[in-house]
Amino acid sequence: MKTFKVAALPGDGIGPEVTNEALRVLDAVASGTDVRFATTHYPHGANHYLATGETFPPEMIEEMRGYDAILLGAIGDPRIPVGMLERAIIGGIRFQLDLYINLRPIKLFDASLCPLKEKGPADVDMVIVRENTEDLYTGMGGFFKKGTPDEIAVQEMILTRKGADRLFRFGFDLAMKRGKQLTMVDKANAVAAFDLWTRAFEEIGEGEYPEIKRDHAYIDAACMWMVKNPEWFDTVVTSNVFGDIITDLGAMIQGGMGLAASGNIHPGQVSMFEPIHGSAPKYTGQNVANPLAAILSVQMMLDFLGEERSAKAVEAAVQGALQEKEIPSASAKNGLTTEQMGEIIARRVKDQLQEVGVR
Repeated sequence: MKTFKVAALPGDGIGPEVTNEALRVLDAVASGTDVRFATTHYPHGANHYLATGETFPPEMIEEMRGYDAILLGAIGDPRIPVGMLERAIIGGIRFQLDLYINLRPIKLFDASLCPLKEKGPADVDMVIVRENTEDLYTGMGGFFKKGTPDEIAVQEMILTRKGADRLFRFGFDLAMKRGKQLTMVDKANAVAAFDLWTRAFEEIGEGEYPEIKRDHAYIDAACMWMVKNPEWFDTVVTSNVFGDIITDLGAMIQGGMGLAASGNIHPGQVSMFEPIHGSAPKYTGQNVANPLAAILSVQMMLDFLGEERSAKAVEAAVQGALQEKEIPSASAKNGLTTEQMGEIIARRVKDQLQEVGVR
C-alpha cells in the first residue's frame, strides 16, 4: 500500500468549499485502490492573516518540501490589499519551490459546453505549458516619485536561457506523448527579448527533437486562432504573462472557469495543483460554487504522482457527468449544490475504479 503526503491549502472565498469536494474525490480514489493520502490542512489565507498578521512565512515553504503534492483552493479577499496574499502564498510557493512549469489542459468534454459554433471535443483538446517563474512576475521594478504628478512605475521583464531551455524541453517531451506538434507563442515581433526564445526553441527542436513539428504564433494571433480554429493547437509553450491570459480564454472555450484546472510543477519534486478560478467572494458560503476545476486539479495531481489509472477514472467521471447532463454545466447557477456535484463525481469515480478493477 502506498501513502502520499498531501498539503491542503483551502484558502479564501469558495476555496474551502471546492477543496472539500476535491478531497472527497480523493477519498473515493483511496476507497477503490491500494493508495492512501495523508492530508494536512493549513489555514493560511485572509482569515488567518487578519487574525495573526502572518501571510506565509519562510518556514512554511520549507515544510511544503516534505510533501508529495500541494492542493490549493483559492487565494484572495476584498478585505486585503489586492495581490498581497496572492504574491505571498501562490507566488511564494511557485518561486521558492521553483515550480517552473504551469500546466493547464484545455479539454472540451461535451459540445454543449462550448460557446463556439460547430466545435466539439475533437476540436478543443490542447495543453498550455506556461513558464511559471520569470517574465513580468518576478517583482523586479519599483516606483519613483510615487503619489506625485511625476510618478514613474517600472516593471522589468526577465527571460533567461535556463528558463527557456527547461520550458521547451518539458514542452517537447509532452508533445512526444500527445500529438508530435509544439507551438511556441510569444511576441518576438515587438519585444526584442523574445529573440532568446526564438533561438532556444529552434536549437532545442532541431538538435534534440527533430521528429516534433514546430509551429510559432504571436500572442495576439494565437488568441484569434484559438477562437477561430482551436483544433490547430495541441501542445503550446508560452511565457508567464501571456500564458496567464491565454489560458483564461481557453477556459471559456472548454466551458468556463469552473472546469479549468492547473498544475504548478517541478518534475521530480513536490508540486502544487489548483483550479485557476479565483476565490469568488460573492459566492462564499452559498454552496453553489462548481468544484469540477478543483476535482480536475486532483486528477492532474494523481497523474503527476504516477497514479495514471486513478487519474483517468476521475477524468472519465467528470466527462460522463457532463455528457449525461447529471451535472448540466460548469456554472455556479446550474441548479446543483457544491456538495451534490462532489457527491456525483465521487460516486462515479468509485464506479469507474470498480469497472476497471484498480486495486
